[in-house]
Amino acid sequence: MNLKELYQELILDHGKNPRNLKKTENFNKDAKGHNPLCGDKVHIYLKLNENKKVEEASFEGSGCAISMASASIMTELVKGKEVNDVKELIKDFLEMIKEKNALKSNNLSEDEKTKLMSLSGVQQYPMRVKCATLSWHTLTSAINNKKDEINTEKLD
Repeated sequence: MNLKELYQELILDHGKNPRNLKKTENFNKDAKGHNPLCGDKVHIYLKLNENKKVEEASFEGSGCAISMASASIMTELVKGKEVNDVKELIKDFLEMIKEKNALKSNNLSEDEKTKLMSLSGVQQYPMRVKCATLSWHTLTSAINNKKDEINTEKLD
C-alpha cells in the first residue's frame, strides 16, 4: 500500500467511524464551529484538569468525511496533552495544511504524524481546506473561552 492509499484509508475510516463523537461529561471548555459552504457543523468539548492537561476531548456534529475525519483525529491526538502542547499542535497543523509545510512538532509519535499527514491531501482543493481546519479553529476557540461561533467564511 502506498502512502496516498494509506492516507485515503485513514480519512475514510475516521470519516465513517469517528472517534470521540459524543458530548464529554463535565466538560469545562467548549466551542461551536460552522462551515456554511459545505454545511459542516462541529461542537468541541474539552475537559481540562487543574494542570491544564486535556483529560477528555470529544465532538458532536455533522459534515463531510474530511470534516468528520479531521475532528476525530484531532480529538484523539490532543487527549493527554498539556494546553501549550495542544496550541503548538494546532499551529503546526494549520501551517501544514495552508502553507504546504511538513509537520514540525516533536510532541507526536510517527503514528500520530501519519494520521495528521493523511489530511494533507486537501491542500490541492482549497474549498476542502476549510473542511479540514474547522475543528482545529473551533478547538482554539474552546481553549481561549471564545463564545462566538467559528465561521470558516470569516477566517483568514
